[in-house]
Amino acid sequence: MRILGIDPGLRVAGFGVIDVDGQHLRYVASGTIKTTHLDTRNLPGRLKVLFDGVREVVERYQPDASSVEIVFVNVNPQATLLLGQARGACVTALVSCDLPVAEYTALQLKKAVAGYGKAGKAEVQQMVMRLLKLPTLPGKDAADALGLAITHAHVGHSRAILDAAIRQSAPK
Repeated sequence: MRILGIDPGLRVAGFGVIDVDGQHLRYVASGTIKTTHLDTRNLPGRLKVLFDGVREVVERYQPDASSVEIVFVNVNPQATLLLGQARGACVTALVSCDLPVAEYTALQLKKAVAGYGKAGKAEVQQMVMRLLKLPTLPGKDAADALGLAITHAHVGHSRAILDAAIRQSAPK
């Protein structure tokens, strides 16, 4: 199964693609979609760049599933609203490509990748590099996106084990 992770951002959105075979994870690609070339007041234009960029990544790498970080409410309500719109553009792009979208919090990502929910960005980067056997540290946005894909892989594997156990214990 191929999983695409998206770390939404209005200026820079990260993406990460992994292949999953049982418990084996393999790095495919990662990068960023940037809107920094546009005027910050051009919100519709920036959202279109994100939407088109995510669709382009989907077309190029043909994932089977996707995962996106859930936006947290921060101190600045305006920033939260803007980030929510960026996330909406990314999710809409995924859904328009008929991809299933799973959603995870930053806490879930950190627990799945680093083992505890208070892990910092640097720890997530290090663990993503280790888990995917990367030669160098991925950028922060790409690392978060790869972490979201890894989180979805772990959840999917756990669900498969649970489903198998339920099937085995069901009366025949």
